[in-house]
Amino acid sequence: MADRPARCYVRQMGSFLSTFVVPIVVAAVAIVLLLGLLNMMRGGSPNRSQQLMRLRVLLQFIAIVVIMVTVWAMRR
Repeated sequence: MADRPARCYVRQMGSFLSTFVVPIVVAAVAIVLLLGLLNMMRGGSPNRSQQLMRLRVLLQFIAIVVIMVTVWAMRR
């Protein structure tokens, strides 16, 4: 019975993550991807493209971690 409040908290955390955090992280990945594409289409600096690609990979990793934590919290 003592585990019940903890489960409720975890489920609320999952709901918060799925409602607010996941869309923000996915939007950040999409924005950086679009910025990189625009930079390549304009013939921008290769260094800038490399920085944007590294940032995109980092944001994708963060998005995957956040999504996995959300799935874990929603299933508990």
